[in-house]
Amino acid sequence: MSLGDEHGGGRTSDGFGGSGQTRTRLPRAGEGDGYGGPRRPVRPSRSLIGVVGVVVLLIAAIAFANQGSGDGGDTADGAKPPGTNPTSATGTRPVEGKSGDIPTGYAQDEQGAQSAAANYAVALGSTGMFQSELRHVIVDTVYSPNRAAQLKPQMDKAYSADFLSKLGLDSKGNPPTGSTFVSRTIPVGTTVNSFSSDKATVSVWYTGLIGMSGEGSTDPVTTTWKTWTFNLQWVNGDWKIIDDSHRDGPAPVPGDAVASPSDEISKALAEFGGFTYAR
Repeated sequence: MSLGDEHGGGRTSDGFGGSGQTRTRLPRAGEGDGYGGPRRPVRPSRSLIGVVGVVVLLIAAIAFANQGSGDGGDTADGAKPPGTNPTSATGTRPVEGKSGDIPTGYAQDEQGAQSAAANYAVALGSTGMFQSELRHVIVDTVYSPNRAAQLKPQMDKAYSADFLSKLGLDSKGNPPTGSTFVSRTIPVGTTVNSFSSDKATVSVWYTGLIGMSGEGSTDPVTTTWKTWTFNLQWVNGDWKIIDDSHRDGPAPVPGDAVASPSDEISKALAEFGGFTYAR
């Protein structure tokens, strides 16, 4: 994929990683029409319908961009039933460097593959994917060279001006003045589906934020729950994506917190940046 929804070197405000802080506040979806409005139990609001449409469009663009066989998307050797992986710190530092804002230089083991998959999901789900220059940097960083060369023109076509306009963005991927476009991927956990010395298949379960924050927005920021599976290959001393796929869920039962108003969401987005993920 790719993209998204959510959808990033050296950029911190509009690309991968946010503002460089360390915590992300997740607004709750399903509390009504827009930000902080009253519940409407009888029928879904037009805003909610619009947001669902945005997510569907984003997934469609990602699927379109990833059509094709790739350069080796078969499941890695040594397949084994997925199991629960410990999430406590191991004491091993898997990330030795960065390419721009994207961590690179992972260990050639299962831990390194999981860290790579989690961080690549964050980059591919960022707002940078909606801007051509940043998108090319992200794709060149996280995919194998052959796969990146295939995907960039396909993604440029998928992220057309018409597609961007449906998200409320201009042809360059910029939101209207006074509004903030939100696209973030927040990994919850990872699992290794298969592993060998030079191939790995890792699934990332994540929640995502997508929408437009700003006065008068008809598509408020909402949450999604998905699983992103990456086929990784050891290329030139690092893990790179050769193929990937998405599926919905698992999604927990929504809580009963009241949705925050638009200005509070915008403030949180400016204050709280993303994490570097490692096992």
